[in-house]
Amino acid sequence: MRQSIYILLGVLFGIVMYKAEAASWFRIYEMFNFQSFHMFGFMATALAIGVTAFYFIKRSNAKDAKGQPISMAEKAKSVPRYLIGGILFGLGWALAGACPGPIFVLIGAGMYPMLIVAGFAILGTYLYGLIKDKLPH
Repeated sequence: MRQSIYILLGVLFGIVMYKAEAASWFRIYEMFNFQSFHMFGFMATALAIGVTAFYFIKRSNAKDAKGQPISMAEKAKSVPRYLIGGILFGLGWALAGACPGPIFVLIGAGMYPMLIVAGFAILGTYLYGLIKDKLPH
């Protein structure tokens, strides 16, 4: 029963993204060309919600779906790590026309060529899992 809440929230998130045109290649193109504020506004709203949610998670000692406390451990910070990751993420976004969230929204909207993108996104995540311990921290 508890997992159905997460599925429902995921479906709701997908509907919001689709209706807000956040999964639209044209809106993403406008954003990268600084022709429209639409996507920047959408991301700013998501950032505000995320920051607020993290604040409340830290303050309330919230638990995950399995009842375990959510850990907010500090991560090591290094410029090359974030620079390389950001470049790879941006290149993937530019080539695919969508970041990870909209990939599944677009599949749900019937754009089945995005299944190829989703497959390679999952493959990339799997490969990262294999090599992450070998990468410099």
